[in-house]
Amino acid sequence: METMHYSGYSIGPRFMALSNGSVTDKVTPDMAHLVHPYWNQFPPMDPFWNKALGAFLTLMGILSFCGNGIVVYIFSTTKSLKTPANLLVLNLAFSDFSMMLTNCPMMCINLFFETWILGPMMCDVYALCGSMFGNVSIWSMTMIAMDRYEVIVKGVSGRPMTIKLAMIKIIMIWTFAAFWTAGPMIGWSRYVPEGNLTSCGIEYLERDWNPRSYLIGYSLFVYYLPIFMICHSYWFIIAAVAAHEKAMREQAKKMNVKSLRSSEDCDKSAEAKLAKVALTTISLWIVSWTPYLIINCMGLFKFEGITPLLTIWGATFAKSSSCVNPIVYGISHPKYRIALKEKCPCLVCGSTEEPKPNDAASQGTTGEAESKA
Repeated sequence: METMHYSGYSIGPRFMALSNGSVTDKVTPDMAHLVHPYWNQFPPMDPFWNKALGAFLTLMGILSFCGNGIVVYIFSTTKSLKTPANLLVLNLAFSDFSMMLTNCPMMCINLFFETWILGPMMCDVYALCGSMFGNVSIWSMTMIAMDRYEVIVKGVSGRPMTIKLAMIKIIMIWTFAAFWTAGPMIGWSRYVPEGNLTSCGIEYLERDWNPRSYLIGYSLFVYYLPIFMICHSYWFIIAAVAAHEKAMREQAKKMNVKSLRSSEDCDKSAEAKLAKVALTTISLWIVSWTPYLIINCMGLFKFEGITPLLTIWGATFAKSSSCVNPIVYGISHPKYRIALKEKCPCLVCGSTEEPKPNDAASQGTTGEAESKA
């Protein structure tokens, strides 16, 4: 048997004729042209992992479907939450909801059959939806971080969020996502089966410049750029909150009072708490998607340590980020918890009371300041 050379990979006889079969053995004829020969070297994956992946994905799908559905319902029907900034939160919940609604059922079906059985068109649809909604999620988080930056760091000098501005940002997010996800559909790279061939994603094993340029551009503009903008925003948010708290403590010490907190300070504290919620959500998104990005980069730089099990778990774990956001908001978002208690009290754990300003301390501060004046 002759050695095959394909896009920079050398696939010899030991890869093409495994005694115990290959992970590509069950590939349907209509999908064969999309499967990269790199996967021929791997034996079929243990059926246990297909069952484990299916169970994990089903659980994540239920949590995401119910959790994000509730977030969309609460934020769209509660007057106190109908703010311009929360339109971005609503956009985030909708994209996460759509991610699992479109991807979870298809992947579970393919895991049952142990290969992609839905045909090339649905492979494109699956990968496009995963890429589109993941793209929308990260850029929604980026816009949320930038809004927190405007409110907390710039304060009154910052640009206030309006419904018009929020809608413009949402339209920009979806347009940007559509550009990157449409690329493989029109010839800039392509969507192909990956790992144990029950999932589809961007081509990252080819050595040609066309798919490599797409993957490099996609990584830069859909991962690194938003992460940089988020880190930049939160660096200054944390610094501003820390400086404010330090100034408050020093002033209170000088005036011999326990606290200088007024209603305005509590509002600022509430903004800081919302920033923490957003920071937690973004951190979990990064933790979920970074392993899959690393796998893509390993293929990009011809690192032949990628296995079907590693790849499919990376892809599945990335999608699990969509079920995290409703849990974070349910635990940490003050007004969301109050609204959730009113509409779905069985889902609330712990107290929903918001911290109130220390009136006595505020009055004492005012009186002492007046006497000194």
